[in-house]
Amino acid sequence: METPKWHDDTELFTMMEQKLYAAVLSDALDAAGYREQTLCHTIRPLYPEAVVVGRAMPVLCVDVYEMPDEPYQQEIAAVDSLKQNDIFVCSTNQSTRNCIWGELLSTAARARGARGTIIEGFIRDARQITEMQFPVFMTGLSPVDSYGRGDVVAYNVPIECGGVTVNPGDVVFGDIDGVVVIPQAVAVEVITAALAKVSGENRTRDELRAGATLREVYDKYGIL
Repeated sequence: METPKWHDDTELFTMMEQKLYAAVLSDALDAAGYREQTLCHTIRPLYPEAVVVGRAMPVLCVDVYEMPDEPYQQEIAAVDSLKQNDIFVCSTNQSTRNCIWGELLSTAARARGARGTIIEGFIRDARQITEMQFPVFMTGLSPVDSYGRGDVVAYNVPIECGGVTVNPGDVVFGDIDGVVVIPQAVAVEVITAALAKVSGENRTRDELRAGATLREVYDKYGIL
């Protein structure tokens, strides 16, 4: 299998956004022996057209029960540390009592070149973020602030989000079907295999439309 060429992450992620989707990347991960790389089904896109792809910048948030003297310190530092093509991937330990993300953080993240946000937890400012068309994935919505309810305690460290270990620099892809995490060590292999499968799916689809049976095209291409 010939490895496709890309010059940098921006070119890679633009190509992935245009040509790939979560399901085919999940299949390629399965084939490579990585069968538990899909985040929990409760993590959904804020709006149906949202597609997120980039490198994970993992963030850990926990519930708190007192007002800090200096609020938002680590949260601000985490957002300000985002780089071009990063994805803000945050575990809140499935909290339902605070919103760690909103419109202003989306604005700041986009300005720094980040490509989207994935929160295992709640967000707010849904209407404004949707109008921005900034890709955000989350488990729910609530109007409450994080101040005195939740706080970032670490960032750019390994976390568990949606049941999957996410390391800094892992490739993350999300669309309406869900979110997959591709470990850095196998990213080229998995992306190359996914592109090859898309090509096979296109041939399969054409032959099905022309009247071939599902058995015929499956026996020919091994794709379903």
